[in-house]
Amino acid sequence: MKIKKFLIHFVIIFALVFVINPIVIYVWNLIRHGEGAFNWQTTFFLAIVLGVVLAVERARKSKEK
Repeated sequence: MKIKKFLIHFVIIFALVFVINPIVIYVWNLIRHGEGAFNWQTTFFLAIVLGVVLAVERARKSKEK
């Protein structure tokens, strides 16, 4: 049951980061460099890292309660 909750939290966080991060990177590149560009490698890496870290943190907090 704990693995199922972890995977659900991971997928939700991964999806949110994977949708929001390209928008932020595009706007940042537009402001900073004057041209809009996506960096999919950074987006995918950040989505995986934040998905794992935040899902583990949420699992740890729910375990303490």
